Amino acid sequence: MSAPFDNPRPPTPPRRPTPGSRRPGALVITAIVLVVGFMLLSGFSSFWTERLWFRSTGYSGVFTTLLLTRVGLFLVFGGLMAATVGLTMALAYRFRPVLWPGMPGMPDDGMDRYRELLAPRMGRVVGVAAVLMGLFAGASATGQWRSFSLWRHSQSFGTDDPYFNKDVGFYVFDLPFWHYVVDFVMALAVVGLIAAIVVNYLFGGIRLSGRPGDRLTSAAQIQVSALLALFVIAKAVDYWLDRYDLVTSSGSIFTGMGYTDDKAVLPAKEILAGIAIVCAVLFLANIVRRTWLLPSVGVALFALSAIILGLVVPSVVQALQVNPNVPDREGPYIKRNIDATRAAYGLDKIQVRDISGTGAAEDGRLEAPDGITSSIPLVDPQIVSEIFEQQQQVRAYYSVADVLDVDRYDIDGQDRAVVLGVRELDQSGLAENDQNWSNLHTAYTHGNGVIAAFANQRPEDDSAQLSSVQWAEGQEPDEDALSRVAGPDGYETRVYFGEQSPEYSIVGLDPETKQAREFDLPRGERTDDDVATTYTGKAGVPIGGLFHQLLYAVKYSEPNLLLSSRVHDNSKILYDRNPRRMVEKVAPWLTVDSDPYPAVIDGRIQWILDGYTVTDKYPLSQKESLETMTADSLQNDNGFQTLPTDEINYMRNSVKATVDAYDGTVNLYEWDSADPILKAWEDVFPGVVSPNEDIPDALRAHLRYPEDLFKAQRYQFQRYHETSPTAWFEGSSRWEVPSDPQSTTTSDRRQPPYRLFTDTGSGETWSLTSVYVPRDKENNLAAYMAVNSDATSEDYGTISVLQLPNEPSGGPLQIANTFSTNTEISDALLPYTTGDAQTVPGNLLTLPIGDEFMYVQPMYTRRSGTSNFPILRFVLVSYENRVGIDSTLVGAIENALTSNPVDDNGQPVDPSESPSPSPSESPSESPTASPSESPSESPTTAPTGGTQAQIRQLLQQAEAKFNQADAAQRAGDTVKWARLMEEGRALIEQAVRLAG
Repeated sequence: MSAPFDNPRPPTPPRRPTPGSRRPGALVITAIVLVVGFMLLSGFSSFWTERLWFRSTGYSGVFTTLLLTRVGLFLVFGGLMAATVGLTMALAYRFRPVLWPGMPGMPDDGMDRYRELLAPRMGRVVGVAAVLMGLFAGASATGQWRSFSLWRHSQSFGTDDPYFNKDVGFYVFDLPFWHYVVDFVMALAVVGLIAAIVVNYLFGGIRLSGRPGDRLTSAAQIQVSALLALFVIAKAVDYWLDRYDLVTSSGSIFTGMGYTDDKAVLPAKEILAGIAIVCAVLFLANIVRRTWLLPSVGVALFALSAIILGLVVPSVVQALQVNPNVPDREGPYIKRNIDATRAAYGLDKIQVRDISGTGAAEDGRLEAPDGITSSIPLVDPQIVSEIFEQQQQVRAYYSVADVLDVDRYDIDGQDRAVVLGVRELDQSGLAENDQNWSNLHTAYTHGNGVIAAFANQRPEDDSAQLSSVQWAEGQEPDEDALSRVAGPDGYETRVYFGEQSPEYSIVGLDPETKQAREFDLPRGERTDDDVATTYTGKAGVPIGGLFHQLLYAVKYSEPNLLLSSRVHDNSKILYDRNPRRMVEKVAPWLTVDSDPYPAVIDGRIQWILDGYTVTDKYPLSQKESLETMTADSLQNDNGFQTLPTDEINYMRNSVKATVDAYDGTVNLYEWDSADPILKAWEDVFPGVVSPNEDIPDALRAHLRYPEDLFKAQRYQFQRYHETSPTAWFEGSSRWEVPSDPQSTTTSDRRQPPYRLFTDTGSGETWSLTSVYVPRDKENNLAAYMAVNSDATSEDYGTISVLQLPNEPSGGPLQIANTFSTNTEISDALLPYTTGDAQTVPGNLLTLPIGDEFMYVQPMYTRRSGTSNFPILRFVLVSYENRVGIDSTLVGAIENALTSNPVDDNGQPVDPSESPSPSPSESPSESPTASPSESPSESPTTAPTGGTQAQIRQLLQQAEAKFNQADAAQRAGDTVKWARLMEEGRALIEQAVRLAG
């Protein structure tokens, strides 16, 4: 009997979780949702703003084509991978054994808990695995849009390779994509095999502990055998395609098929492809015979054959047959490499001419040095950048490029070379307190105009070289030569699209206040008053709506795009404004030259860019890094991004592009319309590239031969000017581009090419020039290269090479050494090398004068201090082993012509110290002198009287000669000036000898 108080207690209700106990889980879920949401929003903003940019530039078709191509590749290849994984896993589960380990009466293998976990959820497991693998495969396939597009729109080059008789187009357009397809099939087989093995093992289809004949069920054996057969078949096709890669593979000596490749590697790949087919048949036979003996033997034979045929035999052939006789064995293969390389880089069209070393003095052209040298550029584009900054930048927030550009303009009917730069916005020049969001993105939005100087430092009338920079375009009212060339209204000076443009700018006139907020540079008289303007160009994305504001606020992580009153209904956002970046986006298949250059054309500043079509699949042509080929002392990083690596073996300047500096209009024009790669891309992106005939005449006058193409050609030609395989292999005649004597970086920085008017035998043309020196003999000159850079000429692109004889001839480094050690030059420069003064050597230019070469170098001086800029003080000249120095180029040339020759150390050689005549020779009693063209105005008379009187008379006569020389120079008679100066110097020397 229970006690009265022993009533049973009611069951304790389960404790309800307090709200606080649920909070951590809710916070985590909320955080995950927010992070995922932000990632999705960020991804969508990047995608959508990219679409808006393409639409604003008028190239929506490019964006659509890229999007559809990538989506298509993603769906096809991702779908195939997902289907393969899903099907193999489903079949392995569907045909699992009825009794598997762990069931009653079956031995336990320890996998029960995994089967219990996966079996009820197998459908979801298969789906998730298939989707994940499909996503990976699809994402990888989207990166193949270039190879797929070229395969689909392949063209013919009209040239067959000598080994397989395949058109070059097969290697450039078809083979890369077929390689990807075969690799993808092998990946399908491997991933499918792994999936099948895992599922079969989990559910008993594969039992490692079973007897040898019972380790695989029939279904598992069929699955594994079929997938292995698929892999081996794909490998056989891969071996077959690898045969074609032999003509584009890089060897130790050259690119392309070599003796060992032809005699050992090629047969090995064909045999291995056959063995792989046999192995595939054995795997398929295993489906019926259910024995692994024959497939195992086949795989062992395959592996052994791959080692012997793929590694051992080629090594033996190379060591025993090739290495002892390389020139004989590799000779025919080197010859094919030479021919292919010369064709791929356009070297086969270079015109080479041997020169005898005869100077131009014989034909009389040096009698008027002022005429033939008037166009020589003395303004160094790198040094004068600082002068541009000091003299023409009236505001701290403007700047020009460190290395300026060189172009030519028709001024008063005469072609004049000018050095110019765009006055771009440099926001780092703003005071630190002024660098707020409103100023950086809504007030300081653009640069203003161009600054230009005549390259020969002569005024607009080209009358004579002056001591200061002669401005062709600047801030002063009379510095407007380019403005007048542009037309009566000048040109649009505002620069919203440039190499230094801000990341983004908000532009547009506020419809309510009607107040312009963008700072501009006043024209005409200099003033400190602020001038405001508003962008009215057609480029830019409207950002007045909340949706677009939100997208760009996310893109740039900037809430002011949502909150600022300066973003209104009429606002546009300008971004991705670098000309090179813009061309790379609208033509993603182009490799764009690293140096866009500006030109004033039809009242607008246009950025002109050169676009290249390149490949590394041209058969037998020599591969080389594009960065290596184009590097010089002025260029460290070109940033080429088109190829996975920057190795190429074919290059064409297929496209000329322009970007309007004001409204961002991008135009692409055909240039090399015969290029098959260009034709293929025009099929991929129809209407993007305009025909060559659409190039305006005003633009064509400013198109020029591209620097990066020229550098690549000069790099390859330094070895491939030699067409004999034996000489090519020996390298005895190999050239190289000399080091820049003025380079302050490492010693291997090559001298850059120079743009100037030059004459290589067919008349003076606007050219891009460079020189060669013998390999490892930089003190000597080997050849001179120049390409016609006048796009209006029928000979545009013609490369001429003047090849010197084997006799030693001074190269740039030797001439630079001569200048630095010559006593006359050192004495002239002495006042500028002491105290706080220093000399700044300019470009060392090489110019052909007949069959001789003249070296010209401007010499700048500057004093220390941030506000001091270089000033051109002297011009140095070297010609026919004579050197000269003067404040003008004409004077330096005349000084060189009338001076004594110099030795290897730059010291004058006294002609009187020449060897005495042999005894058989009978010297004349008194030397005869050639009569001068005209007698001196005051004949020289022999001095009389004592020594002091004679010295005084000689000095008086010398002074008279110098006065007459000054009068002759003012009259423009440079020949007479030189003769009188020489006579005056002779009188002074006679007086010095008398004085002891």
